[in-house]
Amino acid sequence: MPATLTELTVYPLKSGGGTALSSAELLPTGLRFDREFMLVNPEGRFLSQRDHAAMARLRPAYDGTELTVRADGREPLVHKAVDEGPVRDVTVHRSDCQGVDQGDEAAAWFAGLLDTECRLVRFTGHRPTSRGGGEVAFADGYPLLVISAESLADLNGRLAEPLPMNRFRPSLVIDGLGAFGEDRARRMRIGAGPDAVEIELVKACARCVITTTDQDTGERGREPLRTLATYRTIDRGIRFGQNAVPRVQGTLRVGDPVEVLETA
Repeated sequence: MPATLTELTVYPLKSGGGTALSSAELLPTGLRFDREFMLVNPEGRFLSQRDHAAMARLRPAYDGTELTVRADGREPLVHKAVDEGPVRDVTVHRSDCQGVDQGDEAAAWFAGLLDTECRLVRFTGHRPTSRGGGEVAFADGYPLLVISAESLADLNGRLAEPLPMNRFRPSLVIDGLGAFGEDRARRMRIGAGPDAVEIELVKACARCVITTTDQDTGERGREPLRTLATYRTIDRGIRFGQNAVPRVQGTLRVGDPVEVLETA
């Protein structure tokens, strides 16, 4: 059976919930609007579910003009994105970059929800990937994360209770590669004809405590890291999924055929 793109997910706000799409424009920085916004502390360091599990309950949507964020028990934030304003120096892990401050109203909304002082910023400038010659906005390090449906099925066959794919927050889910088939692929074509796109898989994704966070409730457990550690520890890290860089841009659509052009 040929491989097929079965899920597309964009994350407008770093560490907020994802938005499932039927189609998406692929840019050098990944899916359009992905990780365009980020929360930072007063020192400019990014906020994430690693330290603020409640961020899992945020449901952002962005149409290019307005960022709408919903959270249980609160009036939604409807924020018109600011193009011009104070530019803050910010960091994602050890990567320095910049963001346009989105103002006091948005900052107060998030601070009240998370009970911590923070600012909302919108990506600006250029941020190269550490490997693969790509560029990225506020994602951890790469524009895309690719996981095969069979990889999750393999993991769930080892767990007492199966977990949904959203625990791993991929951009693209592909069915038909086989379990951990993404590890064996180097370059893929997605789609057919002149509209097809191409991506290069450049680095296995090291997994963290976010995978143990229920993306609906924000509650944490021990899985899947406990089980993954028994068979997916590679180079002293727990690996699940592959980071990828776009090579040929275009439009991705759920249902697109996927062809492995080059193996790792």
